[in-house]
Amino acid sequence: MPRTSIAIIGGALSGAATAWHLARLGFDGNITLFERDTGFSRAATALSASGIRQQFSQAENIALSMRTLDFLRNASKHFGAETDIGFRENGYLLLASEAGRAALAANHAVQKRCGADVALLDPAGLKERFPWLATDGVAAGSLGLSNEGWFDAMALLAGFRRGLRENGKVAMVQGEVAGIETENGRVTGLRLADGTQWRCGAIVIAAGPSSGAIASLTGVDLPTEPRKRSVFFFHAMERFAGMPLTVDPSGLYVRPEGDGYITGISPAPEEDGPTDPDDFEPDWRLFEERIWPLLATRIPAFEAIKLQSACAGHYDYNPFDCNALIGPVPGLDQLYAITGFSGHGVQQAPAAGEALAERIVFGEYRSTDCTAFSPDRVAAGTPFAERNII
Repeated sequence: MPRTSIAIIGGALSGAATAWHLARLGFDGNITLFERDTGFSRAATALSASGIRQQFSQAENIALSMRTLDFLRNASKHFGAETDIGFRENGYLLLASEAGRAALAANHAVQKRCGADVALLDPAGLKERFPWLATDGVAAGSLGLSNEGWFDAMALLAGFRRGLRENGKVAMVQGEVAGIETENGRVTGLRLADGTQWRCGAIVIAAGPSSGAIASLTGVDLPTEPRKRSVFFFHAMERFAGMPLTVDPSGLYVRPEGDGYITGISPAPEEDGPTDPDDFEPDWRLFEERIWPLLATRIPAFEAIKLQSACAGHYDYNPFDCNALIGPVPGLDQLYAITGFSGHGVQQAPAAGEALAERIVFGEYRSTDCTAFSPDRVAAGTPFAERNII
């Protein structure tokens, strides 16, 4: 029976980052990543908008994104001079109606205390900076002046996986985890769908939207479920090259991408429930009925656009409090999680993976304190809610 010191279930960004940092920190043992879809065609890493921002409501989320920002800016040092993750620092612009102005200002105050480079603008200031923006119904906007933007998440993943392949302590196995073995209150192994069994000293659940289902194999409740999000790519006559990722008070977002733009919005609350794990069909109706009218209202130049393509991916959504679950999972010794980011996992995976690796190797967090993200809070019934979910 094959053995591994630590098994990481999920080989996309969260799992790969955790493995890479474990190896970097000198983890005393071998590491094995288990991934069922080695082409990552359905991974959130491949299907996300790949943004990074400091504009969160919780200081701990700001810290994770700031730590990742430093990692992204030094990607060539970590992975080699040939690495290009395409980081484009255009910023985020979050707009608020009168009803949301107080919350925007409160979040802005938290961000400034944490050292984020953000500005709070009134409608006149917004119009001066962005003449293409219609400010009807907008009371204020929060703009990331630097340190925010988007990047190529698959290029970042390729850098991690290249480093893992070069490390003699790390193995990558294609296979779907169908069972987890436990004994005397601790995890001891796992079973793949093809019947192969592995002995494990520890297990990390980094399976994104499937993390809740994986945890249920042990009888543990880890509140993570797939929620479908559609992303649409369109062309327009106008090109706003310096446009930030702009978020309307309705929740609609839009940003430049290549020779066009990408856009999306969360489904209405009454329609936004757990998704069939195999449902990756874009919600075309969402574009016609909600997105296009909102785009044309907020950016009049987008009244005439041409929809080119669309894709759908899944958030690893945490219905408990929309915040990450990082650290030891209560109920079983040597079971860890890094999941539940609810839409901001791609931008936080490098820092969260580093923090979890530190917790495993040293028994404590050293780079970024992730205590607040402990899965313990679920059983205790004490949510740690993130309000800035896009």
